[in-house]
Amino acid sequence: MKKILLLSTFILCLMLSIKAQETPVSDSTWKIHGENTFLINQSTFSNWAAGGINSLSGNLVLNYDFNYKKDKWSWDNKVLAGFGLTKQKDLGWRKNDDRIVLNSLLGYQMKPRWMYTFFMNFNTQFASGYEYPAEGGRNLISAGFSPAYLSFGPGIAYKESDNFRFNLSPASPRFVFVTKDGLGERYGLDPGKKSRLEFGASFDAYYRKEIVQNIGIENILRLYSNYLEDPKNVDVDYTLNLFMKVNRFVTVNAGVQMIYDDNTLIPNDEGREVAALQVRQIFGAGLTYKF
Repeated sequence: MKKILLLSTFILCLMLSIKAQETPVSDSTWKIHGENTFLINQSTFSNWAAGGINSLSGNLVLNYDFNYKKDKWSWDNKVLAGFGLTKQKDLGWRKNDDRIVLNSLLGYQMKPRWMYTFFMNFNTQFASGYEYPAEGGRNLISAGFSPAYLSFGPGIAYKESDNFRFNLSPASPRFVFVTKDGLGERYGLDPGKKSRLEFGASFDAYYRKEIVQNIGIENILRLYSNYLEDPKNVDVDYTLNLFMKVNRFVTVNAGVQMIYDDNTLIPNDEGREVAALQVRQIFGAGLTYKF
């Protein structure tokens, strides 16, 4: 049932994006823009002396911004959905990207570029994820809404433009949800619990710049300190994306995301579960439609 719901959500996002492209926005207080990107990578070897493994991967990313501005009020919203699969010889299909991110920031201007704000952030994933031990088989390590993170709170923000802004919330609750049985302790939950409440300070920053013509970079940083437990252990989520435009529809995209959360345990080479730096990298050429 959960898989059907998650798949339906992803299809709905795609349908809404297509509808948005077909429907012009008449209200000048709204700025709506986004992009649909499909990346594909393929490697094929036949009698290749240096060796190699045949592989095929595909990634679909929907990235949309819905921004409202009228008088002293502003409301910035971002919807990001991504899913990808990769296949290697004798290994079958495996997930290489899976994320749902919803960001919302309501602001009231107190002086030029400075605002009182209230933010909300939610992120989770669509499908189950596995680790694959060297001895074979697979172990479930995540699932849809396992984990899921919800944080919100009042704060203060600086916004120079849609390409540079940051928000600081000194009083921000954060909920960690793990709906799948047996996975809670992996994400810092007490045995038998489905959720965990944290309370702390949140900092979010966004910066995008065109380096040279048709080449741009995007930086997304999110920090969180939990006052209730080890506030000095700051959770870090940083993403760097590089966009290279070939023409109106073809792009080359590269990105790296690094996450450190001391409540998330990762199996190491010795078979123990410890806190560790999580790194995700992606590179590919594909089709991008912007509006």
